[in-house]
Amino acid sequence: MAILLVRHATAGSRSRWKGLDHERTLDKRGRRQARGLVELLGDYPVGRILSSPYTRCAESVRPLANALGIEVEAREELAEGAPVGATLELLRETAGETTVVCTHGDVILGLIGDSREAKKGSTWILESDGDGFAPAVYLAPPG
Repeated sequence: MAILLVRHATAGSRSRWKGLDHERTLDKRGRRQARGLVELLGDYPVGRILSSPYTRCAESVRPLANALGIEVEAREELAEGAPVGATLELLRETAGETTVVCTHGDVILGLIGDSREAKKGSTWILESDGDGFAPAVYLAPPG
């Protein structure tokens, strides 16, 4: 069982986006990164794919979900600004099943510590350390 913690792919400038921020879509590079996740994570025995309800997160994992024939489950516990405790509880609920979890930089740094690298489109493989999760392996963003 592993948690594959994905930071959403690049979505362009927040300040240049004219719509609501939660509707901001991936940019060209981000779409390449999303397609690259299929190769990067496609060999893991993924049972579930959870995502922030923000468009850029769902778009980041949709190619992988399509390739694996799995639905993307939108979860508020992964939204930008979500409390770390709620996110940890969600991760604990996935115990026993390899799960892809796509969220935002602030949530990821809250889980793994702000001294670690977490570029857009990257993945951390998390291992259970009893009460929580510890970052074990960093996978640089594809594309």
